[in-house]
Amino acid sequence: MIARRATSLLVALLAAIATLAGIPAISAAQAPPTVVLVHGAFSDKTSWSAVEDRLRDSGYRTVAVNNPLRGPAHDTAALNAALDTIDGPVVLAGHSYGGVVITNTTHPSVEALVYVAGIAPQAGEPAQLTIDPIRYPEGKLLPPVVQPRIVTDDTNLLGANIDLVIDPDRFREAFAADLPEQQARELAENQRSFALTANLEPATHAAWQSVPSWYVIPRQDMAVPTRAQRVMAERAGSTVTEVDGAHAIHISRPDVVAEVIVDAASSIR
Repeated sequence: MIARRATSLLVALLAAIATLAGIPAISAAQAPPTVVLVHGAFSDKTSWSAVEDRLRDSGYRTVAVNNPLRGPAHDTAALNAALDTIDGPVVLAGHSYGGVVITNTTHPSVEALVYVAGIAPQAGEPAQLTIDPIRYPEGKLLPPVVQPRIVTDDTNLLGANIDLVIDPDRFREAFAADLPEQQARELAENQRSFALTANLEPATHAAWQSVPSWYVIPRQDMAVPTRAQRVMAERAGSTVTEVDGAHAIHISRPDVVAEVIVDAASSIR
């Protein structure tokens, strides 16, 4: 917040100097917000690469952060630390479980939220409840598609944790059905495990209650079911874009995702 005020004062000072010198002033509105991208479970920040390319071509600075995938409290703290290093307003985009993390932040620099096949819980609601398999039986992220394994985890007092991974042979059908088989195989082989407890830990804040939001909903999503996303988007009052595609829509349709993020960014310029 201090940095933002300092930036505003600097812009005002430069504008005054420019006016006295007869130089056209540069408005603060001409400086676009920074787009911060948060990946979800079973993924990493490189999943945003194609979206980043398009945003940079449109003149936006992008920051793809490492999401630890340990749980809303821990992961939001990591996100907030990254946001503390950024001056000016931020558009925060989250894919899948990354939506939980962007929902949980109270950072003052965030002025727009973009959910990409995302999860947008209420305060006190765990991610698993939003994709409840009883209400949404079409979801595929259940055993045996997802499998537990014990991993080293220094964020846990025991030094280890029970994480989930997607069976590589089922990865494409559950996560990336609209990607070429070889590309989906590579994603499966490089997937990051996700703490089992992260899906069960409630969010403590719902940023969408006070921050405007946008939602990209893939119509063939089998990981975060499409019907569940529609419910969350309506509850959040989001501006919705639906598109044919599967869960990894930011990889298969980066053009659509980037366009929605630009729309969100344009609203605060």
